[in-house]
Amino acid sequence: MALLLADENFPMPAVESLRLAGHDVLTLLDLSQAGLAIPDDEVLSLADSLDRVLLTLNRKDFIKLHSLDTKHAGIIICKADADFRSLAARVDSCLQANPNTRGQLLRVQRPAM
Repeated sequence: MALLLADENFPMPAVESLRLAGHDVLTLLDLSQAGLAIPDDEVLSLADSLDRVLLTLNRKDFIKLHSLDTKHAGIIICKADADFRSLAARVDSCLQANPNTRGQLLRVQRPAM
């Protein structure tokens, strides 16, 4: 089980599937931070302060943040996928394959068609 923080663009159905798989997933909505247009660096700092891996679809910005500083609890960047259960299953598999996420940038790809 991983401690995760999903940013605002990560789909709620995938969050629910991850919770059903046993992961402890918080959202910005859970923290009363939704809709506040919090800058990405502050979202990453929040995740780190909670010792949670950040889940996001916002690949470009978080790759850049990771390149500037690897002192964080981990970042999982995902390609958007309307099959939310499959997305959650791929995130779960990524976490199982990479139990030490601290300072890591992990990529979850959509399967090739």
